[in-house]
Amino acid sequence: MKTILWATLTANGNYAQSGPENPPKPEALGDFAAQAKAAGNFIVGRRTYEAMAGNGGGGGPFADLDIVVVSASAKELPGATTASTPQEALDYLRDRGHSTALLSGGGALHQAFLGQGLVDELIFNIAPVLEGKGLNILLDNEKYTYQDVTFVESKLLGGGVVQLRYALAR
Repeated sequence: MKTILWATLTANGNYAQSGPENPPKPEALGDFAAQAKAAGNFIVGRRTYEAMAGNGGGGGPFADLDIVVVSASAKELPGATTASTPQEALDYLRDRGHSTALLSGGGALHQAFLGQGLVDELIFNIAPVLEGKGLNILLDNEKYTYQDVTFVESKLLGGGVVQLRYALAR
């Protein structure tokens, strides 16, 4: 199964932090919806899912998708399937007939998938903002202290958002 890690980053490399004063860029959100629809699914962490659900996240463009929430503590979440580990999430999607898994929000979730060598491709949407605070993608695991990635493509999404795609060797 091909696993794609999708994230929106700021121009200075942090995860873009969204909120009422700083809403996500519509071009990045549109890209996520298109990527999720193409994959037929997405995987998120519990906090990201709860934030999405608070904004009507399970419906709309995501109504017909398999949504998997990776959480050690959450057992049942409306509109989603829960998995306790990254591998369990991938196994569930594979068993449902998916050939691609889209990994979305949660810095800790991204690090867990990367640390276990479960990511095949990275999609970074670079938003035209600078943020003084924010999370970074940290590669804690010794396996990932340095890893070459292969450039696949770049494209402009509009609104100053640039998408970069890279492949990782597994």
